[in-house]
Amino acid sequence: MLQIYNTLSRSKEVFKPIVPGKVKMYVCGMTVYDFCHIGHARVMIVFDMVVRWLRASAYEVVYVRNITDIDDKIINRAIENGEPISALTNRFIDAMHADSDELGLMHPDQEPRATDYIKQMQGMIGKLIDNQLAYQADDGDVNFAVRLLPRYGQLSGKSLDELNAGERVAIVGGKRDPLDFVLWKTAKSEEPADTRWASPWGEGRPGWHIECSAMACDLLGEHFDIHGGGADLQFPHHENEIAQSEGALYGQGRKDNDAPFVNYWMHNGHIRVNEEKMSKSLGNFFLIRDVLKSFDPEVVRFFMLKAHYRSPVNYSDIQLEEARAGLLRLYKALAQVELQSNALDPHNPWAKRFAAAMNDDFNTPEAIAVLFDLASEVNRAQGTEKQILASTLKSLGAKLNFLQRDPTAFLQAGSKQEVGLSAAHIEEKIAERVAAKQAKDFAKADLIRKVLLDQGVVLEDKPGGLTEWRRD
Repeated sequence: MLQIYNTLSRSKEVFKPIVPGKVKMYVCGMTVYDFCHIGHARVMIVFDMVVRWLRASAYEVVYVRNITDIDDKIINRAIENGEPISALTNRFIDAMHADSDELGLMHPDQEPRATDYIKQMQGMIGKLIDNQLAYQADDGDVNFAVRLLPRYGQLSGKSLDELNAGERVAIVGGKRDPLDFVLWKTAKSEEPADTRWASPWGEGRPGWHIECSAMACDLLGEHFDIHGGGADLQFPHHENEIAQSEGALYGQGRKDNDAPFVNYWMHNGHIRVNEEKMSKSLGNFFLIRDVLKSFDPEVVRFFMLKAHYRSPVNYSDIQLEEARAGLLRLYKALAQVELQSNALDPHNPWAKRFAAAMNDDFNTPEAIAVLFDLASEVNRAQGTEKQILASTLKSLGAKLNFLQRDPTAFLQAGSKQEVGLSAAHIEEKIAERVAAKQAKDFAKADLIRKVLLDQGVVLEDKPGGLTEWRRD
C-alpha cells in the first residue's frame, strides 16, 4: 500500500486516488530563458521516478509538467539578445528536451506552455474578481487579496499575522496589502509587443502564479491527485496556487466537505554544492549539459536517487564518483551471467522488499539497498540460482531506470573524467597476452595483466580461452 508524505498535512498518508487505478499529477516545470541546471535535473529525475513507480504499480498516470515561457526574466533576456520572445523560449525548450533525453527521462504526457493558456488564465482571474478576491489597482495590475481568504497559509503553515510581521516591503503600485500578489501585470510602454495580450483590464501579461492554476485545472480538472515541485516553490508559489484555484471555485469560504484543489502535495529537497546553496553568485552553478560531459547520465540519475527525494542533496564530483562506484558494483554482478528475460514474480521476496521500500513514500535509498543486497547474493550464487537472481536484479533495476544496458559495455566505458586507455589499445594488449601464453612466456603475460591493472583495467580469463575486461 503506497504512502506519500503530504506537505499539506505534514505527514505520510495512504495514497487513495480520486478515481481508482488512475492518477492525475501536475509538476511545476522550467522557466525557459537559459539552459537547465542540476536543480532542474533533480526535479525531472524525481518525478520521472514517481511516474515510473506509479505505472509499475498498475496505475494509469497522466503526467503534466508546464513550461513558463513568459515572465520578467524571459523578457529581459530577449531584450538583451535583441530577439523575439518565441525565438528565445523555443531554443531553450529544445535544449531542455535534449538534456532530458540525454538523462534518459520520459517526456510528460502533457507539456503546456503558459502563452497557450492566456484565455484560461483570464477566465480564472475574472472569477476571482467576481468572487471579490481580486481587484485592479491604480497602476493597472490585477492583484489577489490575500487577507480575504481565511485558509491562506495552509500549505506553508504560515499565519497571516506571521506573514505580515515578516513583510518588510512597502505597499507599492496600488496594492491594498503588501501580502497581495499579482494576477495580471499591466504592460509597460518599453516592453515589446510580443509580451502583451489584450484583456478586460488592459494590455498586459499574466503573473507567474496564475499560469499553473489555470493549466492544471484545464488539463486535470479542478480537483486532482498529486502536485509536485521543488521545495523552494512551497511558498509562495504553491500557496498562491491553492488560493487562486480554490478562490475561483469556492469564493472566500471553502467548506470542510468541499474538495481541495489537490489531494497530495510533494516537494523534492534542495541541491547544495559542497554544502553551500547553489547560486550563480557563488560560482557553484552547474548546467546539466556540462555535468554530462564528465559523468554518465545513468550515474547522475543514480546519484540523485541514492538520496530520498525529500532530503537535500550535496552535489560534488566526489559524490558522483561514489555513485559511479555503486553502479559498477551492480553491473559487475550482472556481467557474470547470461541474463534471462523471465517475468518478475511480485511475490518474489526481493520484489516484495523492493516494493515495500518504494511504497514507503518512494524510499529510493532503501530500494537501492535492496539492489546491493541482491547483487551480493548474485556474487555468491551458482548455476541456475545465479541466473534467476541476476535477472531479478535487472528487473528491479528497471523500475528505477537502472541496469538496462549491456553490463560489459558499461564496465568498459569507464569514467568520463578519466583519460584512460582506448578499447582498441586494451584489445591489442589482450591479444599480446594471449600470444605470450601460447608461447609459454607466462612472465610476459603476467606483466601485461599487471600493467593494465595499474591503469585501471581488469582482465578476467573465461573458459575456452576467452578474456573479458572492464575498467575499475
